[in-house]
Amino acid sequence: MFNIGEKIVYPMHGAGVIESVEEKEILGERRKYYIMRMPIGDMKVMIPLDQMDDIGIRKVIDSEEVKNVLNLLSSDTTSMHKNWNRRYRANMDMIKSGDIYELADVVRNLTLMDKEKGLSTGERKMLSNARQILISEVVLVAELSEEEACELIEKTILEGAEPNTAT
Repeated sequence: MFNIGEKIVYPMHGAGVIESVEEKEILGERRKYYIMRMPIGDMKVMIPLDQMDDIGIRKVIDSEEVKNVLNLLSSDTTSMHKNWNRRYRANMDMIKSGDIYELADVVRNLTLMDKEKGLSTGERKMLSNARQILISEVVLVAELSEEEACELIEKTILEGAEPNTAT
């Protein structure tokens, strides 16, 4: 159970701050929900308390882990399946896991692939969503603006890739 004011990550949606716990009736069923405000887009999300374990909600990482994520972003790409359909499913599973390192892996790999040979429309949308999820967590942890977090992530990935392109 989380408390009001805690920063959490909702896989597939991003990071935010719990503003309240409310009981709502939806489709004839009364349930308790966390009301989470997301820093990007100033959006509110309702998260059912009785499904917290199934959804994979977790606390945001700490500032030390942000450094580890940035190190991962600057490292070499990991191998991805050549078949776009299998690659898409594998990347989607990594995003859904809620693991920040798997998410960063997807963002790095797809960003570099996009720079190298371009992405399909589906993978471009996946990259955009994954990047927003990653940015939302970096914004909350590092207390950066959305633009600063986006620049930091892009710069880290591209600078890490530079030595590889010279060979």
